[in-house]
Amino acid sequence: MTSSLPLISIIVPTYNEKENLPILLPRIESSLQGHSFEIIVVDDNSPDRTWEIAEGLKEKHPGLKVLRRMDAQGLSSAVIAGMGFAKGQVFVVMDADLQHDERILPRLIDEIVSGRADLSVGTRYSDGSSTSNWSKTRRFFSVIATRLAKSLLPLPVSDPMSGFFAISRNHFENTVEKIHPRGFKIFLEFLSRPTRPPRVSEIPFAFQNRRYGQTKLDGSVIRNYLVAVLDLRFGKRISPTFLLYSLVGSFGVLVNLTGLLIGEFLEFPELEMPFRFLNPFPTSVLFGIEISILSNFLCNNYLTFYEKRYSGFKLSQGLILFHLVSLLGLTIQVSVFQFLYHKIFLSELNSSGILIKLICDLLAISAAMITNYFLNLNVTWKGSRD
Repeated sequence: MTSSLPLISIIVPTYNEKENLPILLPRIESSLQGHSFEIIVVDDNSPDRTWEIAEGLKEKHPGLKVLRRMDAQGLSSAVIAGMGFAKGQVFVVMDADLQHDERILPRLIDEIVSGRADLSVGTRYSDGSSTSNWSKTRRFFSVIATRLAKSLLPLPVSDPMSGFFAISRNHFENTVEKIHPRGFKIFLEFLSRPTRPPRVSEIPFAFQNRRYGQTKLDGSVIRNYLVAVLDLRFGKRISPTFLLYSLVGSFGVLVNLTGLLIGEFLEFPELEMPFRFLNPFPTSVLFGIEISILSNFLCNNYLTFYEKRYSGFKLSQGLILFHLVSLLGLTIQVSVFQFLYHKIFLSELNSSGILIKLICDLLAISAAMITNYFLNLNVTWKGSRD
């Protein structure tokens, strides 16, 4: 650092990166020789005491500052905290895991300092870039996530999933009040939230493999990414939880109808019920209902309400509760199906057959879905709203 007021602030969010940090710092310093800069390590109280390692490195690296967060967690919120703490006019965000090529730092910074861009981003998907060390699984998920973001959002970049970028202080200050710092793709927020589209420059780089530590990618990260993209696309007026629940419910509709078709194909018998209104009752409908209940519970547990999910022995407890609170929805579906099929199509229109059953079942499912949403939100996974 060559000035008391640095031009550049490098924000490095960390969680269990004690082996990587001592390697990263001299690399950054070597790449920014002649620049006025500070390095801000934002650590979420890592169990491996990364924050303590960082504090011990201050003497050797005088431009280093450490922000230890005791209660908050999450990469996006860590980045926002670091930017709020920073003194520079240009903020650069990079990971501590040595996967981001520090040699392109001067080019990222120059795009901002020169005024050519509000955001400059290291891209893995343009000429001159590389992800050759990635496994097929990682490449697949990265491509899917990138295509999802670009299909839902008007993004003028090749790599909206990048976590390696620079941003001007001015753009940060004009955007920060609109940011929802959840998950790990904070670049998407700065790219999509402004009323006026930002000017963006892309710098290709070769993405490296992690040397030490473990990846942070898990079910929570995937879920939060989906929530973030849905929130960016549809805005505050529609809850991302409801949108995810609707996606799960739409999948459940397909499962339900598939179960009905399987039952009809296998010629499941019709049941004689104790109530005339329910006679005769096709068990193929009941089969479709049950397998959709099972699929909806599992998808909601591991996606929509991931932070409040049931696990281990409690999974069966949650499934029982899910069945119980779904009884009203089940009653609604059965009643609507019977009324439409037997009272309207058979009695009034003299129509029957598998297509008519599918139409009736689809309408019945839709009526039951709204009831089930409120029951599951307020009973099964109570307290898990956004």
